[in-house]
Amino acid sequence: MLLHIGLDDTDSPEGGCTTYIGARLIEELEALGVRFTDYPNLLRLNPNVPWKTRGNGAVCLRMEVEPAMEGVVRRMVVEAVEGQAEFQCGNTNPGVVFHTGEVPDSFKDFSERVVQGVVTLEEALSLIDEAGAQAIGYKNMRGLIGALAAVGGLQRGDHTFEVLTYRRAENCGSPRTLDEDSVRAMDEATGDGTFNNVDPESGRVLIAPHGPDPVLYGVRGEAPERVYVAYGLVRPGEPVERWAIFRSNQGTDAHLRHRSKVEELEPYSPAIVSGEVAEAPRTIKGGHVIFGLSDETGRTDCAAYEPTGSFREVVRRLIPGDSVRAYGGVREEGSRRTLNLEKMEVLGLAEDIRMANPVCPECSGAMESMGRGKGYRCRRCGHRDSNLEKQQVVVDRGLKVGLYIPTAGAQRHLTKPLSRYGREKEYTQGELFQPWYG
Repeated sequence: MLLHIGLDDTDSPEGGCTTYIGARLIEELEALGVRFTDYPNLLRLNPNVPWKTRGNGAVCLRMEVEPAMEGVVRRMVVEAVEGQAEFQCGNTNPGVVFHTGEVPDSFKDFSERVVQGVVTLEEALSLIDEAGAQAIGYKNMRGLIGALAAVGGLQRGDHTFEVLTYRRAENCGSPRTLDEDSVRAMDEATGDGTFNNVDPESGRVLIAPHGPDPVLYGVRGEAPERVYVAYGLVRPGEPVERWAIFRSNQGTDAHLRHRSKVEELEPYSPAIVSGEVAEAPRTIKGGHVIFGLSDETGRTDCAAYEPTGSFREVVRRLIPGDSVRAYGGVREEGSRRTLNLEKMEVLGLAEDIRMANPVCPECSGAMESMGRGKGYRCRRCGHRDSNLEKQQVVVDRGLKVGLYIPTAGAQRHLTKPLSRYGREKEYTQGELFQPWYG
């Protein structure tokens, strides 16, 4: 029988990791004789919801299991969650969903809505009941939303892979040690087969998290073979307890699919809004850059925050009248809503026309005014002309039509980097690459 097991919300800011529970279960379940039909699925959910713990990722394990062993498998999963979830954290509310057979369309639709918006626990419970699935929720049971979304998130469209390595328990909480030169060499060796290993602006290595969770490092890429090669090239400074390759929606823009009008923007939801720059960008305390964007339905602020690096310089070059398409998540403060920019597409540029002193007709040098109504004098050759007037000139904006994305270190898990454009692909189920865990 085909069994899908969704897990979510087992971690906290102080530790734990849902992917780690999944990685441990892989080895234990294979020892029982199950056959995995897919790599473990890592589904990143809407990154804008305020009640997420850390990366807002849910996991689904998909396998064929003998009916007589189903009960054993379920007990093993429950014991793993109850033994390793961060129950002491008030914002950790684990959920587990078991579903047998084909995944219904209602689960698939729900998964898309969880990645691209905000849903309720009541919706999840209703769908679970209608499909005859089984669920176990803890505390306020919010984790059932992500667990069900993971079951429904088959990721048959564009997808990526990530090899995740994990630390020994005694090392969790201490600084991670990686040979950074090996990471840079791996990045060069794997080329476009992997992405976001090193920030090109700062040179900072990006594959290792900074919190107390058990992840040592993770490398994302286009195929399981490529991330496995990367795993072999990175030299950690501490033992790797275990590793596994996950299939994921990371780096696919899966959350940025809905084009909205300004009046349709919903708090905590990802959105794509096309419009015209209504107010010149301004820099506020902290180095954040804000500009006004309007369409026929209204106006909203768009914000490029300090960590986005040189992306802010692109935003600063905008002027009223420019046509742009803004991508990001909606934040609400009181009655004011702001679109936090994840990327921006410049669709059209307004002319920046300014009045300038005339050019010298004798030597083409710069001229300066001799006083009100007295004409101009050339600074280079001294030529004077009382009949010349200021001229309209079009200023070079230093900006082109095109897509702009913040530097890799400021991108979210789901943001599709420039290197992935043109590499989109569909998933065809087949034999799993070996080895895919260890």
